Amino acid sequence: MIVHHPGALTVLGRAALGPITMALALGIATAVAPVAGDDGFAVRLVPAVLTSLIAVPLIVVLWRRRGGLRGLGLTAGLRGLRGFLLGCVVTAASAAVVFGAGTAAGWLRWNALDPGSLAAFLVTNAIIAFLLEAFPEELALRGHAWSTLRSRFGRWAAAVGTTAMFLATPAMSFLVSAGIEVLAGGSPGAIGLAPAGQDPVSYLILLTVFGIALIAARGATGSLWTSIATHLTFLTVQRIVLDGETRDAGWSAEMATPDALLLVPAYLLLAAVVFVGVRWLTRPAARRDPVSRQAGPGTV
Repeated sequence: MIVHHPGALTVLGRAALGPITMALALGIATAVAPVAGDDGFAVRLVPAVLTSLIAVPLIVVLWRRRGGLRGLGLTAGLRGLRGFLLGCVVTAASAAVVFGAGTAAGWLRWNALDPGSLAAFLVTNAIIAFLLEAFPEELALRGHAWSTLRSRFGRWAAAVGTTAMFLATPAMSFLVSAGIEVLAGGSPGAIGLAPAGQDPVSYLILLTVFGIALIAARGATGSLWTSIATHLTFLTVQRIVLDGETRDAGWSAEMATPDALLLVPAYLLLAAVVFVGVRWLTRPAARRDPVSRQAGPGTV
């Protein structure tokens, strides 16, 4: 029996449906957010829930046409739990090492710790970040897009393709949000490659490094839960260290020099190196078998 494999452009198109779905969900949620209000946990929860309610079922439907959900990397049981914990520990430990070095060098100064406020922030932020970004975005990118590209291309090509789609997702979501604003009779805000107020070049560089770390996390265990945990931990660290004061996180840092911003990509690169090391140490069979990269969807 002759098996006809889809062409490269067909696979690229299928892979792009993941980030397009995420951009659609995020754009709709962003447009709806101002209607819900300005502040408070319940108000911030609305767009987060809406994003997952739109993106996750669509990704599941797209993928079920090709096979079971295990191909997306959603490993179950202890394997999934171990993968999630590894993502949390590696990312948090890398941040602690790099930010600790930055503090010792005088680049960072820490404000007083409020344990109660920090605990409350960790809970509320985890819920919102998981539903708004970490889970649906990883399912769309490192799940659907990565697994689709791996079914046709090699590891490095899939990594580059997934990262490129990751960079395009925010811009696509801005376009969706602007389109909804126009249809509603409003005036769309500025449309660009980065959120308002952020330098596009710096933002894209950081997003690229972040994408590399997330791919490394996905490959370390073969479980999507590792990249989900990495994503969630990154958002938590960022919001405490850089935005802790404005978010009432109970702890925050002040930058004594603009160079302190380099600590963020530095700890992400450290985490990526650790994840690659974990893969190298725990999956020797993948190194010995050059054919394993052709194993099909979900192979990492």
